[in-house]
Amino acid sequence: MKQAAHLENLTLAKDGAQHIPAAVLPLLPDICAALRELPHEQAGVRIHGIQGLRPFLAANGAIGSVAAEFLGSRCRPVRAILFDKTAATDWSLGWHQDRTICVKRRIDVEGYGPWTIKGGMQHVAPPFELLARMLTLRVHLDDVPAQNSPLLIAPGSHVGGRVPVEQYDDVVAQSGIYTCLAKTGDVWVYSTPILHASEAASVMGHRRVLQIDYSADELAGGLEWLGV
Repeated sequence: MKQAAHLENLTLAKDGAQHIPAAVLPLLPDICAALRELPHEQAGVRIHGIQGLRPFLAANGAIGSVAAEFLGSRCRPVRAILFDKTAATDWSLGWHQDRTICVKRRIDVEGYGPWTIKGGMQHVAPPFELLARMLTLRVHLDDVPAQNSPLLIAPGSHVGGRVPVEQYDDVVAQSGIYTCLAKTGDVWVYSTPILHASEAASVMGHRRVLQIDYSADELAGGLEWLGV
């Protein structure tokens, strides 16, 4: 297995992921306050309709401006999930690509499918080219040292298109594994289809991550982003 690169050497353009230290640290109390109405002690909560969160996620907001640096001012938040790992909700997740988007309603359009319902919201797998133009931001509300279940990525794996499940291990072995450590207030940006995983914590601490997908694209055939 290839060794991980040094933190400062990883870039979105070269590797498909980039670390932005302390990007939202000054506004973290306000971001956390906006999330208080969500259910607590759940492993993952899909977010929609929290008015207090939207100014932070807009392209000119504290979080959205990070995405806008790479996607331009037309980008918008199109899906958000709050992950909350504790001793009671710890889990591991094998290597995978994120392949679905969240839309307002189902309209059968060529190239979009299969369809699923997640968290009561309509999801669909779009053409891979759309996913390849998207970014995912992970906003860290707690410190994530090596023992507290950091995100693992396979640098460069986003450029290989839709990777068959049976080839995940081979692609990871070729790309190497990078451990995305973080401090409270840091943001990790990565290409949405990059192969990623996480292990259960070896020393459990609270690990809350606000994850937001961004896109600057319109959808085809009358489909509309549900948005956040």
